[in-house]
Amino acid sequence: MENHVFFLVLLATFMHAVWNGMVKNHPDKAVAVAAIVTGHIPLAIVAIIFLPAPTIDCIPYIIASAIVHQGYQWYLLSAYQIGDLTKVYPIARGFGPLVATLISILVLGVLLKSLVILSILLICFGIMILGLLDKKNKNFKVLQLSLFTGFFIGLYSLVDGYGARVSLSPIVYMSWSFILSATLFPIVLKIKNHKNIFQNVFNSGKKIFWIGGTLSYIIYTIVVWAFTKAPIPMVGALRESSIFFSIFIGYFFLKEKITPTKVFSIVLILAGVIGLKLF
Repeated sequence: MENHVFFLVLLATFMHAVWNGMVKNHPDKAVAVAAIVTGHIPLAIVAIIFLPAPTIDCIPYIIASAIVHQGYQWYLLSAYQIGDLTKVYPIARGFGPLVATLISILVLGVLLKSLVILSILLICFGIMILGLLDKKNKNFKVLQLSLFTGFFIGLYSLVDGYGARVSLSPIVYMSWSFILSATLFPIVLKIKNHKNIFQNVFNSGKKIFWIGGTLSYIIYTIVVWAFTKAPIPMVGALRESSIFFSIFIGYFFLKEKITPTKVFSIVLILAGVIGLKLF
């Protein structure tokens, strides 16, 4: 991975931790997720107006991306209904790049160095142990839903990576996907019996809509652009190292404790990130 790609993705991971801290601190996770999903729209419209249009060949990927994102949002909301974010989020985010790596190698025939695979595994397990070793909630259903969420993260990473490559205009490609995803999301909310969500976004989620949605848009467009410059499993794993920054944001701003599990997680993630840079 080239230096400028590596450090841009690292910058994106830091911003990713910031908006996730906002979501974590909001009392209603459904409102927070809806604020992020719809908060992508303003910048997406600007990008579509001013940047070059993507190729026609990427249209199936845009549709697939929006549909797969609904699966991600469905299982994320399902997990949040019965589980705590501190358990759901690390398991889902750590499992995502693991899924993307396995599919890339076993199905798509992507060749990765053994040390790169090891580095990805270190990051993935470094993230997942934060949820797996969480003593607050041992509900197997929470684990199952978190893994399904992670599966869709891995899936949409692959779809968007290949879609962005075909599009020749990654930012506009992702902008159309975000708009279509936000259009479909109310269907998920209705089926999940979440009522008055968008009214609640207006009442209590405006900050997440504008700041979190904008950050999320910028972050993921950087990541999708990086998918066109480096192997998707490497970029996906590096992106999820945002958990590293989340731990410190939690400590300094949310008054969370630094536990031995978090220290172990930090060590594994750092080792994996260094491995991705070196190998």
